[in-house]
Amino acid sequence: MLLPKRTKFRKQMRGRMTGKETRGASVHFGDIALQVTEPGWITSRQIEAARRAMTRHIKRGGRIWIRIFPDKPVTQKPAETRMGAGKGSPEYWVAVVRPGRIIFEIADVDIAIATRALELATAKFPVKCKIIKREGIEG
Repeated sequence: MLLPKRTKFRKQMRGRMTGKETRGASVHFGDIALQVTEPGWITSRQIEAARRAMTRHIKRGGRIWIRIFPDKPVTQKPAETRMGAGKGSPEYWVAVVRPGRIIFEIADVDIAIATRALELATAKFPVKCKIIKREGIEG
């Protein structure tokens, strides 16, 4: 699973997910990509599950790029704990995604196989996604 080697601060505030993505919103590396259409958090476990599903479907052929990284810690307090006594400890890591962000890109695979692999990956995420192609790609 993906997580940062080290961070400046152990805990972060939740933040906001308003607006659209301007950076990381176009296909750069592969031929076909998965783009987010609504804001949300994607955990490192979900990224790994989607990566495995895609890799197995394309039978370890082609190339896959992961364009997001979970660098935000999410804290949780233990179950059945009274209110107060500070913030909980970091439990897992998430990547904040806004509409327009590219999550995965695939190259060197037949377009039909790549499309099916990205559909399998979409099922692993809590946000809606769409499949887009780089300009000049038919199929």
